[in-house]
Amino acid sequence: MTLTKADIIKSIQDQHGLPKDRAAEICESILEIIKESLVKGEEVKISGFGKFYTIDKKARNGRNPQTGEHMIIEPRRIVSFRYSSRARSKLNG
Repeated sequence: MTLTKADIIKSIQDQHGLPKDRAAEICESILEIIKESLVKGEEVKISGFGKFYTIDKKARNGRNPQTGEHMIIEPRRIVSFRYSSRARSKLNG
């Protein structure tokens, strides 16, 4: 089962006794702070959970899988995540 944003909002609502719209506002605010930081190129470190960071990918050769045509894949930035040692130990029992 996939955890969705709606599930997170419902969990915040249940744990803190907040109205749904307030829980959604809190969730959206947290996600927006994370997005803005990543756009600026900053790392987002959440103690006991992990770290989100961006990686700059260079342009590279690729191939269209449908046509087999060679193409250049443009340079881009991606978001990566490295989980903390505490989260790792919890996941692995």
